[in-house]
Amino acid sequence: MDEIRVLQLGSKDWNEVYSLPPGIRIEHALTLTKAPEKSRVPYDIVFVEREPLEEELAFLYQRTKTYCLFVTDKVKLRGKQKEYFERKKGKWIRETEIQGFLQQEARLFYPKPYGEKFRLGNIEVAQGFVGTVKWNGDYSVELKGEYGEEFRQIVCWRYNIPVFPGHILDLWLEYRKDPEVEISLTVTKFANGSISGVIDWREYNEDALQQVIQLDSGQDGGWLFISLRARGRGRLQIVALHDRQSRGKHGFFLPGGERYVTSAREEIFCYYNPGDRKPPLNVYFSGYKTRQGFEGYYMMEGMGAPYLLVAEPRLEGGSFYMGSREYEQMMVDVIRRYMEELGFSSDQVIMAGLSMGTYGAMYYSCDILPHAIILGKPLASVGNIAGNLRLHRPGSFDTSLDVLRYLGGNTDERAVRKLNDRFWDKFDSADWEHSKFAVAYMIEDDYDSDAYDTLLSHLASSGVQVYGKGLHGRHNDDTNGIVSWFVSQYDKILREDFGRVKRD
Repeated sequence: MDEIRVLQLGSKDWNEVYSLPPGIRIEHALTLTKAPEKSRVPYDIVFVEREPLEEELAFLYQRTKTYCLFVTDKVKLRGKQKEYFERKKGKWIRETEIQGFLQQEARLFYPKPYGEKFRLGNIEVAQGFVGTVKWNGDYSVELKGEYGEEFRQIVCWRYNIPVFPGHILDLWLEYRKDPEVEISLTVTKFANGSISGVIDWREYNEDALQQVIQLDSGQDGGWLFISLRARGRGRLQIVALHDRQSRGKHGFFLPGGERYVTSAREEIFCYYNPGDRKPPLNVYFSGYKTRQGFEGYYMMEGMGAPYLLVAEPRLEGGSFYMGSREYEQMMVDVIRRYMEELGFSSDQVIMAGLSMGTYGAMYYSCDILPHAIILGKPLASVGNIAGNLRLHRPGSFDTSLDVLRYLGGNTDERAVRKLNDRFWDKFDSADWEHSKFAVAYMIEDDYDSDAYDTLLSHLASSGVQVYGKGLHGRHNDDTNGIVSWFVSQYDKILREDFGRVKRD
């Protein structure tokens, strides 16, 4: 586990006052006229025991991560100091709470987040199950039959997962079932180096499964074996089991990260940073990611403006941000919520993304109608992406077939057209007169080869401004070139349209 770096601004050195757990390093500073160290990397936590001087604020802004600032309750903040507290989403902490926070909560501010999904192929169905088993690609496994009158193991996940001392793990199970079926999730913890030494055993019923399960490893590492028990009869569809390093009550993936979940147990993750609260609000959709979490954090952080990161963990690495009416309305509501908090109108919003993220940026731009849409390697006709698999890129991005089946209902030509039309019908219904598109695309793209040309044809009569840059190669041949142009256009729009000076 990486060391957690803490800056403490105040008179007493907390290294001499409080007992620190392993892995926590406090750098004490009486003043910040001289930096405690040369590195410009932000601290994982910043504690402030006195009102910062104005000349210290530039340093604090640079070194304080949003949602990671704690100010003791005896400090009075005014003017620019109060603005610093608000922009960094600071929290108050009582002096009597500090020791407990250092012992229990500080460990949750680790610098590198991690999340993943158990591979569907690692599910093992119990040999004694009486019924049918259906595998729906890499989306789900569906059981139908008799489970018995008493709870018994019905599936388990092969390959135990490691847990480390001091870590907390979040578990989330996606499933659907008939009302006549009851389930429970069991977690068995084995000691390191043992295949039979059980340290802990826990069972979570359906009421407990309505919330994220948090498993605190305490001081003992080990290995977790996870299985699902059932009773009754009917259909049980197991979609996904996610495990993530927990932030406890401090967020998801990043401190301050938010999680939204539909009635079908599908998740959306967002991270909002108010920046300097000046336009524009930059909404960035993560691309395809098998390692769960947010994308674009450092890029957006460097701009200094307000931003919203969006990520989704469905299927293998994302499902192009499409879903049920509930799912899509939830996505729009989140964006509008932060527009309202900032007091921004649509023409003070930029939507952006790379690869799979371009789909989310364009799709929800139809609802927001932002000032600009900035895209790198655009993907629009998702049906075609799946259709191109057999001849243009065999064995590459099989997830597209899962997307087609999940959202299009099948894998035939009709499903391809249906999924394509889902995007373009929504796109054509939007008024793009006051928006501009900046697009970097691959000329020989093997995913959605006509994305840029099709985009131009659908925008031909709307009077919108579109400018693009084509690079030779397939979809993943020159990501660095795409990102370079993407960032340069972002800087250009921020500078010319919003009067923002580029930050280092």
